[in-house]
Amino acid sequence: MDYLGFSPGQTDQTINSLNSLLANYQVYYQNLRNFHWNVSGENFFDLHEKFEGLYTIARERIDEIAERILTLRQRPMSTLSDYLKEANVEEYGEVRNSDEMVEKILENHAVIIQSMRDVLRNADNISDEGTIDMIGGFLSDIEKSSWMLDAWLENRSVLV
Repeated sequence: MDYLGFSPGQTDQTINSLNSLLANYQVYYQNLRNFHWNVSGENFFDLHEKFEGLYTIARERIDEIAERILTLRQRPMSTLSDYLKEANVEEYGEVRNSDEMVEKILENHAVIIQSMRDVLRNADNISDEGTIDMIGGFLSDIEKSSWMLDAWLENRSVLV
């Protein structure tokens, strides 16, 4: 690991927080797939497309997080059972109401945002600019998506 300039053990907290983020993203990704497959009603076209966009981004983020862990010379968590044990994002079963789907995605986002901030704190402690740069970009994207989903919900409550 000499080429990165980190001593053995120095990246452990960052790796742990990256693995937590990875677990949260994996459960979030599956929640999005669930909602994409099962959305119906008057919001079908808008939300079906939106959920697909979100899970496509999530799939890319999952790969980038795992590859960052590998770049830091550790192995990413990679089993569903480990993800479910580690994740703070709740796995959702059947949800039929589209507004509730969006609310649950926003709940997932809150957990992921906190998880990202944990990664940023740990990476900052060791001047891991590569991780900081990657996660910082992810954070601004998910914050913007959260704002848009929240605005959609707010508009819905005015109409109902």
